[in-house]
Amino acid sequence: MGTEEKQLVRESGSMPERRLTTATMIDLYAARQYLGLETLKETGLRIPVQVYFKDPDVAEATEVAGIDDEFTTPWEPGLRDGPTSARFAVVDYDATKNELAPPAIWDRKRSCYLAPDRTTVLDGTTKHLPQYHQLSVWAIVQNTLDFFESSSGVGRRISWAFDGNRLIIVPHAGYGENAYYDRASKSLQLYWFNNDKGTVFTCLSSDIVNHEFGHAVLDGLRPHYYESVDGQTAAFHEFVGDLTAILMAFRNNAFRKIALQESHGKLTDAQLLAGLAQQFGKATEGAPYLRSGLNEKTMHDLKGNLEPHALSEVMTGAMFDILMGVFASHQKNELKRAQAAGSSNPSDIRALADTVPRMQMLAIQPLDLLPPCDVTFRDYALAVLRSEQVTNPTDPSGYRHLMIDCFIKRGVLNETDGERLMEIGPVFSRQALDVFHSVDAIAASRGGAYRFLDDNRAKLLIPQNADIIVPEVVRAQKRSRDGLPQPEQTIVQYLWREELLLEGSRFGRFAGERTTMLCGATMVLDPNGNVIHWARKPGTLPVGDSKAAQTEQTDGFRRRDQFLHTIAARVASGEIGETVGGELGLLERASPPFTVQRVDGGIRFGLAPHFSLSGYGERDETGDRQWQISF
Repeated sequence: MGTEEKQLVRESGSMPERRLTTATMIDLYAARQYLGLETLKETGLRIPVQVYFKDPDVAEATEVAGIDDEFTTPWEPGLRDGPTSARFAVVDYDATKNELAPPAIWDRKRSCYLAPDRTTVLDGTTKHLPQYHQLSVWAIVQNTLDFFESSSGVGRRISWAFDGNRLIIVPHAGYGENAYYDRASKSLQLYWFNNDKGTVFTCLSSDIVNHEFGHAVLDGLRPHYYESVDGQTAAFHEFVGDLTAILMAFRNNAFRKIALQESHGKLTDAQLLAGLAQQFGKATEGAPYLRSGLNEKTMHDLKGNLEPHALSEVMTGAMFDILMGVFASHQKNELKRAQAAGSSNPSDIRALADTVPRMQMLAIQPLDLLPPCDVTFRDYALAVLRSEQVTNPTDPSGYRHLMIDCFIKRGVLNETDGERLMEIGPVFSRQALDVFHSVDAIAASRGGAYRFLDDNRAKLLIPQNADIIVPEVVRAQKRSRDGLPQPEQTIVQYLWREELLLEGSRFGRFAGERTTMLCGATMVLDPNGNVIHWARKPGTLPVGDSKAAQTEQTDGFRRRDQFLHTIAARVASGEIGETVGGELGLLERASPPFTVQRVDGGIRFGLAPHFSLSGYGERDETGDRQWQISF
């Protein structure tokens, strides 16, 4: 496409008709990982779809931040009405009205979605149509999944935490101030409600859609986080949702320019970028936004607060601090570049554009290094720092020092952690083993990974009688900050259950019951068998006589005591119960944040579909909701 033709495309707001055959498109699709973004757009391998930068309220308040004319989402050969793609299916059923809206129609020849009349192209001018809502929410999640699976992200396909490969998207699930991901129904449920300005559709908020989809992605990557009563594990789910929303807005070229203009080149004032769900926050909380990455909250401030949404802001704030630090570093580089060229006008736009892929790799790639259960903010901070050490061992810009300072300031790490993490040492190590297994054999199947673990129980600090579960073994191909491929990673998650008796009156109606504490680890190996990361969650059973084994068991006793204490606290506050549903779906006012179910003669606790409260009932000014929204 020539320069003049590109200009015409920009002015018309639509792509010219392509003359590529379906066979050619499929050939290009097969090689898409080798094609640049502009090539993907020009060949139609990315479909232009007009969506809101943020939501309708932001569009009304900030005219230039309305409909995103540059947004594109991945094309694939099997697109169908719905929209339906390989990983998503939109089912527009409104439980309140008991109505199933007609689907958006896929026009294969024109490579776009149409209204039910089969002539009207769905775009920003048709935002009143339910089919536009269907297309918008599908395009957002299709694009966000591509972001997570790219080599700048986890570098592989992500499985869902449920049977099947399509996540159901329900854009108008019913009336309510709500939106949530639900593993049981394999769906994202997005609701609508009325306020003094009209109807608020949560499916039109890119922040809300990306936040809820972040839950689905993390659930796919670490499904056993669902089986937790820990405040930080629930808060980490909320953090990943908010992080997803911020990073996806951050990727957009036009939106970055708007954010820079709003903040006069200083992200410390970029509330448009950092603030989440402006329309929803104003409508439900009377606040300018629901949550923000620009906050000063620390773990000390929230000591004793187990409410996940409040707690999540500590981690979101820490990562936004790091984002601002990375941007400041790129600004300095731009200033040096400008001065070398004899200019005194460095480009903040280019500095922020360079920050985008850096933050994606910095924040998303470490998700593979997390333990398989009971994640904490400290686990994530250590994973972020380890990932940075592996991909950027010389650290000429001092990013690790920046990150450590940010994590210490927020109380996620302490000064002792900082001193240890800045010590100079080898980047990689090899784990001592009793029986050698090649990485290829380990990665070949879950059975291969299990034999490796079973043959090396003593060296891997696994109790001799523990029944090892291998939920997933995968290979990932990520790239480094300079675009070069990293060595292939083999990621092995393994778990076992340790049975515990809930003894004493502090457990209320669960006293005398048996439950299980999840233990295990994630081990990440390079092709040579070097350990990239080993994140463990020990139990109390003996794992040997060495000093390391004794330390591991001591940590296991500490975990057990904390686990029992948290269960007792949840019981005392009445937060554990059955999720209540009816003919209109889940009843949010009656659904507790933590659930209990009976399995194999014992009980297991876990996160409810709403994951947690966004505020306790006694602090809820409406006074008529026991439990509030997921988002």
